[in-house]
Amino acid sequence: MRKWIFLLVLSIFLSGMAHAGERRGTVTFSISLNAEENTETAGLWLPYPVSDEYQKIGNVRITGNFTSSAIYREPDSGALYLYAEWMGHFRKRVLEMSMEAEASERIMKNLKDRGGPVPAEVQRYLESNHFIPADGKVKEIAEGIVKDRKGILEKARAVYDWVVENTYRDPDVKGCGRGIVEQTLAKRGGKCADISSVYVALARAAGVPAREVFGIRLGKKDVQDITGGYHCWAEFYLPGTGWVPVDPSDVRKIMLVRKLDLEEATPYREYYFGAVDEFRIILERGGRGIIFQPPQKNRPLNYFMYPYAEVDGKALDWFDPKNFRYSVSFRAL
Repeated sequence: MRKWIFLLVLSIFLSGMAHAGERRGTVTFSISLNAEENTETAGLWLPYPVSDEYQKIGNVRITGNFTSSAIYREPDSGALYLYAEWMGHFRKRVLEMSMEAEASERIMKNLKDRGGPVPAEVQRYLESNHFIPADGKVKEIAEGIVKDRKGILEKARAVYDWVVENTYRDPDVKGCGRGIVEQTLAKRGGKCADISSVYVALARAAGVPAREVFGIRLGKKDVQDITGGYHCWAEFYLPGTGWVPVDPSDVRKIMLVRKLDLEEATPYREYYFGAVDEFRIILERGGRGIIFQPPQKNRPLNYFMYPYAEVDGKALDWFDPKNFRYSVSFRAL
């Protein structure tokens, strides 16, 4: 009981602070594409994070034995990415991208719903599509969640509470999960891409503009391998305020790791509605069904967070260390 009270007081204290925490260090992405000697071409697409109000990215360095490279913008989400190409025979294709990253805690508390209109450029985040369905069964569930709620803020919170209470973190899911809404709703379990996608789909179905955020966690140690730190969360749009972060998947992760029930998890549940910690940088926002430029040979990507590569037009599995090796390291500054 004392532990719960302490955590609740800590959560309330943090909620009143702006940019309460900061983390700074060098992040290095190291990629190695192995292939048979007779392969002719290879392409690599890698998220290219940029600075915003809460993160500063600088001193970017890109090295490797690639034939050519360039920075492109994904037209739908606006996210930047590095494209590198290898033409000809290479036994090993390598690339390294390092950058200095400084991240601040994102805190938006004491939220007020003033009932303003959703801007035209945000309205597309209310739409249903193949990757984020907001109709059919999803809409039916959403309507049940928000039936007595009024306004975007109340509905966004109702959906958040429902996701926290009705999903669980499945440690057996590979990586961050596939982010397939219907499958996650059917089993109620998954990883961060699964749970965040459910939040976004239900929020949109309830009339709340929402989108996914794809990033990576920075190290808490001075030197740390953060390859396993890829993470997804979500944002909803509150007119008069802007995009508000929410992370129901981290609530469920904390509950699993620390063996907490819903009552014991209350401080974390309150914190992650309107805040996310400083140990993360954003790689890109909102992109689903991505077709790159230059385009990949295979189908559109459900989401873009991990490095994506093709050799002779065949997509490599980013979870296959034999042919697609990559690592991400952190060194504090």
